[in-house]
Amino acid sequence: MKRFLFLTAGLLATALTVQAQESGLPLWEAGAFAGTASAPSYPGSPDRSTRSLLLPYLVYRGEVLRMERGGIDARLLHTNALEFDVGFSASLPSSSQDSLTRQAMPDLGTLVEFGPRLKLTLARPAPGHRVRLELPLRTVLEVNSGVRQQGVVFEPELRYEARDIGAGWALRSSVSVILGDQKLNRYFYEVAPVYATATRPAYEARAGLIATRLTFDTTREINPDVRIFGQLRLESYAGAANQNSPLSVQSSGVSVGVGVAWTLGRSETRAP
Repeated sequence: MKRFLFLTAGLLATALTVQAQESGLPLWEAGAFAGTASAPSYPGSPDRSTRSLLLPYLVYRGEVLRMERGGIDARLLHTNALEFDVGFSASLPSSSQDSLTRQAMPDLGTLVEFGPRLKLTLARPAPGHRVRLELPLRTVLEVNSGVRQQGVVFEPELRYEARDIGAGWALRSSVSVILGDQKLNRYFYEVAPVYATATRPAYEARAGLIATRLTFDTTREINPDVRIFGQLRLESYAGAANQNSPLSVQSSGVSVGVGVAWTLGRSETRAP
């Protein structure tokens, strides 16, 4: 369920990001989003989650506080070539009963991530096109009968965005690597002796690469209030620091999703 919710947030972000790059947009927009997605339960998991959801969404484009792209940002510095902000995101918990490899192990709780993010625009090859490097460093908090810090994640991402490729279509592709410290990797991949079985030996996780990710997003504006979108995400776990964990079974993973977003209301006030 956790991986599905991350993908769902990414799908909604796909539909909203293209609009967020335009100038003179409403200060806020509210609407509804419906989508279907299928994804691995977690990186390296042999289990999949497939869900369909109908959710409300809110976009706010303040000069400092911004709610868009699947998260909440506090933008501290912004120029044409450089942006620095503090990003926030969250995911819902995942029950170990839904995963064959994690049976009888502790559930994965609600995760809240936040931290600084540097965005560098490397090139603008054509109007509406942009090559961008993002460098986010986030601490991970688990909310489950209290709040516990569960490590740090670093995910450098190289992104190409094409805002208008004709007939209302836009495209975004990116490649990124996900790096976790030992505490975060222990949270996902460690098997303590008390949870070891004949088919799941004890394992001590270590810091390092979690996954290499290639993502393709596309969106099309049907009219000012309706947008359709899709996402394809390919992950490789080759060379991952914990690929020998009994909880890491697959060498690759594929996530797909499609959806539609409706804008039901917007402000007359324009964003700065």
